[in-house]
Formats: sequence, structure tokens, C-alpha cells
Amino acid sequence: TGDGLVAALQILAALVEDGRPASELLHRFDPVPQLLKNVRFSGGKPLEDGKVKAVIADAEAELANKGRLVIRPSGTEPLIRVMAEGDDARQVEQVVDRICAAVAEAA
Repeated sequence: TGDGLVAALQILAALVEDGRPASELLHRFDPVPQLLKNVRFSGGKPLEDGKVKAVIADAEAELANKGRLVIRPSGTEPLIRVMAEGDDARQVEQVVDRICAAVAEAA
């Protein structure tokens, strides 16, 4: 329909009119600390382990409205991917490390 092209031209016109670089004009958010770690496992389903589930539940409660947690198996490798993001980089690292340790123990 050409909507994307029209929108792009409008953004370019605004950049030319304002005189600032796109990186400055379009900066609308500050990045949030994020950490992704992979835990290799040899078999089984470590995410179904009771202790792992408890550690994940505790981590979700700890992050609550201050962050996000994504834990999933890789689709192509025997890995569990553990990703957390939040306002506090130290807290994010601690949460990821606790979950990774529990998964490694269950694996």
C-alpha cells in the first residue's frame, strides 16, 4: 500500500528539518540490563525438575514488576537458555546464575 514508504519519507523529512542525527532524535528509551546464559544438558527434561521449578518461581517473584525472565530449551541443541532483564544488573546476574545452577544440577 506504500504506507511504509510514506512513513519513512516523513521520518527523513523530520530529520532534515530538525538537523539532529537520527540516533539522537529517535532515542526514546534507555536499554535495560540483560543477561543470557546457556546450560548444556545430556538428557532428560531439567525444566520439569521440582527444584528447578521452585528456583524459577522464586526468581519470577523477585523480579516481579522490575524485570522479565525467559527460560526455554533450545530448538536445535541440548541447551536450556536462561535470559533475564531488569532495572538492576546485579540482580539480573544473580537470578540467572541461580537458575543456571539449578538447571545444571538437575541435568
